[in-house]
Amino acid sequence: MSGPSPSSRKGLSKIACNRLQKELVEWQVNPPVGFKHKATDNLQRWVIEVNGAPGTLYANETYQLQVDFPEHYPMEAPQVIFIPPAPLHPHIYSNGHICLDILYDSWSPAMTVSSICISILSMLSSSTVKQRPADNDRYVKNCRNGRSPKETRWWFHDDKV
Repeated sequence: MSGPSPSSRKGLSKIACNRLQKELVEWQVNPPVGFKHKATDNLQRWVIEVNGAPGTLYANETYQLQVDFPEHYPMEAPQVIFIPPAPLHPHIYSNGHICLDILYDSWSPAMTVSSICISILSMLSSSTVKQRPADNDRYVKNCRNGRSPKETRWWFHDDKV
């Protein structure tokens, strides 16, 4: 089963548009440290540059996040993935999918793109090893044909990384 392609997804609701416009203005005034929004004319998909924090395994490394907002954002979590090449991390798969509870089961409408970015940077910064998840190859193989990470039943068991 594959996720909806960007062209077949529904547009954003009025509430989602208003919320994202507000978040974008806030981002421009007060961007989270280590992140840069790459401007496009598509409010429904943001591309964000991530710079590894100094003093971590990812210092001086740059990655890109793709954030796709659903019709009913913020009541529904956005889909957040790394655009390959994804960082080597025990909770980041080589296809860019991220195993992080706030992106799925622990999502709250009070969260913002900035808070998501800070959580991802914290996850990267706390890592003590650069490696893929143990089940990377099997998971990525099962995700062929465009399966969304939101269709995965994640098991959140490791709060050390």
